[in-house]
Amino acid sequence: MCGILGVFNIDGQPFSEDRLKKMAARIAHRGPDGEGYYVKDNIALAHKRLSILDTSARGTQPMTSKDGNWVLVFNGCIYNYLELKQELKSRGHEFYSTTDTEVIVEGLAEYGTSFLERLNGMFAIGAWNKKEKALYLSRDRFGVKPIYYWFNGKTLIFSSEIKAMQKHPDFKVELDHEALNEYFTFQNLFAYHTLFKGVTMLPPANTVRVDASSTYVKHNSWWDYDFTKTDESMSFEDAKEETERLFKQAVVRQMVADVPVGSYLSGGMDSGSITAVASTQVDRLTTFTCGFDMSEVTGVEANYDERKDAELMANYFKTEHYEQIMNAGDLKWSLPRVVYHLEDLRVGMSYPNYYISRLASKFVKVCLQGTGGDELYGGYPWRYYRVHDSLNRNQFFDQYYGFWQRLVTDEEKRKLFTSAVQVDDYNKPRKIFENVFLFNKKLGYDTPEQHINNSLYFEIKTFLPGLLLVGDKLSMANGLEERFPFLDNDLVNFAQKIPVKHKLANLEKMKRIDENQFGGKKKLYAEYRDGKNVLRKAMQDFIPESIINRKKQGFSAPDESWYRGENANYIKELLLDKNALSYEFINKSFVENIIDEHINKHINHRLLIWSFMNFEWWCKLFLNGQRIVE
Repeated sequence: MCGILGVFNIDGQPFSEDRLKKMAARIAHRGPDGEGYYVKDNIALAHKRLSILDTSARGTQPMTSKDGNWVLVFNGCIYNYLELKQELKSRGHEFYSTTDTEVIVEGLAEYGTSFLERLNGMFAIGAWNKKEKALYLSRDRFGVKPIYYWFNGKTLIFSSEIKAMQKHPDFKVELDHEALNEYFTFQNLFAYHTLFKGVTMLPPANTVRVDASSTYVKHNSWWDYDFTKTDESMSFEDAKEETERLFKQAVVRQMVADVPVGSYLSGGMDSGSITAVASTQVDRLTTFTCGFDMSEVTGVEANYDERKDAELMANYFKTEHYEQIMNAGDLKWSLPRVVYHLEDLRVGMSYPNYYISRLASKFVKVCLQGTGGDELYGGYPWRYYRVHDSLNRNQFFDQYYGFWQRLVTDEEKRKLFTSAVQVDDYNKPRKIFENVFLFNKKLGYDTPEQHINNSLYFEIKTFLPGLLLVGDKLSMANGLEERFPFLDNDLVNFAQKIPVKHKLANLEKMKRIDENQFGGKKKLYAEYRDGKNVLRKAMQDFIPESIINRKKQGFSAPDESWYRGENANYIKELLLDKNALSYEFINKSFVENIIDEHINKHINHRLLIWSFMNFEWWCKLFLNGQRIVE
């Protein structure tokens, strides 16, 4: 819901409303329904509105509290806003709209920024306090909604998207070499820097304060995941029943809207369970699936098309169902648009996300999404079983870091990067990797359960935010709000207490098993796909048994095959061009070898080739200023 933007000149210099409007125009896609501006001396706030709750003019932002002290711009949705509204009414606050925005601004007036910690929902907030002459920025617990900032000592700019900053006269696009090093390690960024030098993403569950005396931006964390308080006495039946109750509650909560709400529907359990509950709240719920042309696809990718299972569930739940069928040629048109909207390159081959949100936006303004269930309930057992038997902390990090070097190893980077890339240490991503765990010091590394909980903590702090960022940017590119029922405060709090033994069905067997009888670990991981056990049992009354028991399938196009087929020429056209801009930073010979190995030697480099293509387009769009021709 919306795009937000602000400029705070802490040196006291006034800011132009015309300049603010030019900056806000860069994020107009996030809010096609309206706009609003607040400019007062050295503070300027802008809002592009996607109307979800109270679509009337009463919901216009920036919104000022009734006492006149707080001015707010807000992106997101608060699912417990009605309960909070009643509390504020009992304390004398009056309301003139039915928005959640007004609840936030009145809550700030009553309680200050501590009120933000009570919000159950997704949010990115910029709030100006007139009395203090201070700007506050805050972000939701899980990092669903992004907020970036840039601070040069005299001016702070914040925005939902970095591209708005480019219209500020003091902002210059430069590549952050340390972030590039990290991206080509993990296909993700675990620290909170970006490829744009000087631009920082505010961490989830953080609130910052900036005033005229500020010389830097200090992050103040007010919440974190905690897998140290698992209740080992909890029975499986109790875990199942409470999961089911809280899940139903979360889905119903997140359907609040004054506009149509739909749901993505893959062939999997998570989206199927959401659809099952949502369809009881709405007659003929609208659902959406993305499928793929499989005519020239072989191997394991032949199972990537989920339309058959999605159609089964659409019929089962009597939804109004729509499908997007993609083919290999859809990559070329969409890739520059995907990179333009992502800006902050992250996980996976995400262009199917762009297409499916584009389809959904033609019918609804809000779409429910299944992200989060895997991270909370142990949906990636083949990852955890790499480290479940680690002997100590050092071995845990050695084993897990080796797995998470998804693109290029630290040793290979000397061949990958040119001399133009200046980094302190090619091994720095390893140090970042270990530092992710600084907030989890209470949890040891002595038992399989502790190792797996460490894995859950790591992935929910790193991999999940990458997925959420992709979801936000590519849905908002199409004026669509995605919501995530698994990321409900009450459900998350409970899921962290569930013992690992209830999440992974074969944990006890894994402790005792002789790996050699299965020919080594690789085959072992394929044998035991037992994640989300308690969640499966909780959902068994909602969806068909065939869906409950199907093997996990991620949302991905069959790019390994397509890169060797129809898209091979496009890859060569883009990446083997002697004038490719990315070759200032990465060696062409390295790229040529990777492409040759993929196409001719059938070594699967689809992740790395995708990242090379993304980075080339990033250089074209942001370093070179190339425009996308519609």
